[in-house]
Amino acid sequence: MTTRPRKQIHLGIHFPGVNSTTVWSDPDSGSQIDFDSFEHLATRAEAAKLDFFFLAEGLRLREHKGRIHDLDVVGRPDTLPVLAAIAAVTERIGLAGTINTTFNEPWELARQFATLDLLSGGRAAWNLVTSPDAFTGENFRRGGYLPYAERYERAAEVVRVARALWDSWDDHAVLADTATGRFLRDAGVREVVHDGTHAQVRGTFTTPRGPQGHPVLFQAGDSAQGRDFAARTADVIFSMHSTFEAGRAFYDDVQAHLVANGRNRGDLKILPATTVVIGQTPDEAHERAEHIRRQQVSGPTAIAFLEQVWGRDLTAYDPDGPLPEVDPDVENISITRGRVRHTTDPLAVARAWREQAEANRWSIRDLVIRTTTRGSFVGTAQQVADDLDRHVQEDASDGFILVPHLTPHGLDDVLDQVIPLLQERGSFRSDYTGPTLRDHLGLARPDPASQHAAAELTA
Repeated sequence: MTTRPRKQIHLGIHFPGVNSTTVWSDPDSGSQIDFDSFEHLATRAEAAKLDFFFLAEGLRLREHKGRIHDLDVVGRPDTLPVLAAIAAVTERIGLAGTINTTFNEPWELARQFATLDLLSGGRAAWNLVTSPDAFTGENFRRGGYLPYAERYERAAEVVRVARALWDSWDDHAVLADTATGRFLRDAGVREVVHDGTHAQVRGTFTTPRGPQGHPVLFQAGDSAQGRDFAARTADVIFSMHSTFEAGRAFYDDVQAHLVANGRNRGDLKILPATTVVIGQTPDEAHERAEHIRRQQVSGPTAIAFLEQVWGRDLTAYDPDGPLPEVDPDVENISITRGRVRHTTDPLAVARAWREQAEANRWSIRDLVIRTTTRGSFVGTAQQVADDLDRHVQEDASDGFILVPHLTPHGLDDVLDQVIPLLQERGSFRSDYTGPTLRDHLGLARPDPASQHAAAELTA
């Protein structure tokens, strides 16, 4: 009987900034905007030989009923300058940035990521996200937002154009004769012409082809359309599922999508986001995890979450009391103006939540905590190492993106205690084996002649 070689776990580290995971109000939380915080997380992750540092982005502070949400008060620096600065203080770790395809143009996106890839020696990655709401669109010339299907159509077109631009330079192309300083007309650089629904481009790209050929492409989304888009386009899917069984089902489905789109199994790495809570004993770890979740979901946060489903002002309700008996207002958009509601059938969701709350004796806050909890590993360092390894060896994922609840020290115990255990069992590298992020992830360098249809966009 043949034994399958042990799979290597791929691990990234996520600087979450402001979201439902970060507890910025904890006394042990550091700055969300000082460069020291970004540098600490990135350099600690590189010392542990993680694959990449992952930076989230939001294009507008979230508001609820005209007020900035309490988790968003600290702000957010721009992604690409932060990654460029991190490139200067690190040597090997990948640098992944979340940049929106709805409100940015393909020429500038391609140039920015090609530049980051060149400056970092082949470590750049682009997490493709689409914007779902008019709330964000108010900050941009086009305004508004695209319908759901068109968001992915635009994203696909943006990526096609970006790839054509990256592929318009041959490897080692030179624009000038260094001896004479004269421009070389036949220098392996081609004009790109594209006149599409969402993008128009005509010109000669300014940035040489980077060490990776293309920056690594991440895609965040678990919907059916998101899976199709990832199977056609991405190198890594940033997924969210909370159980081993759900992970295996998702993994099998994505692999089938890959084959259906003419790609090979394994061409796309599946890396769910997860949190980790470690204790000296299992009981201590679970107590810590419960304390953290109650910090993450404050009373006002729980009420705000419920209001986006109910479409009503619920500030009179006690977050530690029962769910409202009144039904959601399906017509009222004043609560969620400019935002996408959590559900298209609020009445059905309200009924299901009432049943769960009654059966488990949950308050509003209890329900929101259970409803919004992402995948998590809780236990001793040995238990967490065992669980992480099991998910990868049994094809529930290819690894994980680790999300701390505190910035910047929230994952120090994981890096110090769990990573050495994974290295001891041969499931995680003890050193980097190549210089680029594609090397870390085991991804091939794109061949423009065989993998991408750049020719149809290139004059």
